Amino acid sequence: MRMGLIALGAAALVAGLAAPAAADPKPAGFGRATLTGFASLPAKTFVPDSEPSGSRLGEEPINGITPPFAGQPVQGFSGIVPNGRGRYLMLSDNGFGQQANSADFLLRVHEVEPDLRTGRVRVRGGFNLSDPDGHITFPLTREDRLLTGADFDVESIVRADDGTFWIGDEFGPLLLHVSARGKLLEPPIPLPGVRAPENPYLGDGKPNLGRSKGFEGMARSLDGRRLYPLLEGTVDGDPAGTLRMYEFDVRKRRYTGKRWTYRLDAPENAIGDAVIVDRNRFLVIERDNNEGDAARTKRIYLADIRDRDRDGAMDKTLVADLLDIANPKRLGGFGTTFRFPFQTIEDVAILDDRTLIVANDNNFPFSAGRTPGKPDNNEFITIRLTRPLNTAHGAIR
Repeated sequence: MRMGLIALGAAALVAGLAAPAAADPKPAGFGRATLTGFASLPAKTFVPDSEPSGSRLGEEPINGITPPFAGQPVQGFSGIVPNGRGRYLMLSDNGFGQQANSADFLLRVHEVEPDLRTGRVRVRGGFNLSDPDGHITFPLTREDRLLTGADFDVESIVRADDGTFWIGDEFGPLLLHVSARGKLLEPPIPLPGVRAPENPYLGDGKPNLGRSKGFEGMARSLDGRRLYPLLEGTVDGDPAGTLRMYEFDVRKRRYTGKRWTYRLDAPENAIGDAVIVDRNRFLVIERDNNEGDAARTKRIYLADIRDRDRDGAMDKTLVADLLDIANPKRLGGFGTTFRFPFQTIEDVAILDDRTLIVANDNNFPFSAGRTPGKPDNNEFITIRLTRPLNTAHGAIR
């Protein structure tokens, strides 16, 4: 979830109505991926018997929906964990796009089951994030210590072998370690030397990272002993359009000192997610900030930390252009070319050596990339690549 979204509502509508922009030159890669499954969860889906939300969004309609809302929306999917039997755990981000307007949005992990044949998505439950044991020392929004979008902007998630979860936050940036039901197990772990403006420990210090530009993507090593969190923004002093990926030792609870550079296609782009392929390679979603017909860059790259061309950044190979997917069976009622034209695409997982599942963050109720003036649904797609990834054992979960 990104930006001062209320102010951008009208701009997003204009962008969606604009003529398609000329695409950036497409780098060499795997070739054109094929759509093999499609499912969509309606934007107006709320957690049953949940608390009201959206009280700080004003009272004017946004893409045809008027806040506040009677419940907690099932939205903002910014992290994905395969959960077996065709089900997925989906991490919702900070809520409504800003720390100031998300205090009544409860941070939550949803279990969903997309039926990629019928196109329907079933929400099977989930759990909220909380800190009942008082590991967090700075003031929280709620006395009951349920965590909200004013406390953290959670954007990435991996599951450890013991069933607990590691979650990447953008406000700090921080790492959060939670139980299988979302209870914080230890104090948040800060990233040494890097602080965003919302960092709760900033004090009189000066931030050196953009607002909410912390850990957008995070992968785990094949053996589960290390995490690889990837920043969404460029640290002050680094070359424009370069992002840092770090290595964190789970057993020692500290960063190893190793880091790598991911270079964006354009400085104004951002990443959406990262997942490991083998000990040297990761899949990374890269996107521009546009939606609808104005979208130009929605890509999945294979990023190799070996830097074989010695240019100081990960080597990038295009795996899939999400704006140009073959759809010979016209799945979802779309034409023979399928586009995934959302502003924020923040979920990717490997299902087999040639199949990926991808989902969007719908920024409810602000994004309208599929239909101008109508809030985006949470869409799930599976795509088949033109050739195998040669994925290592343990990367497919």
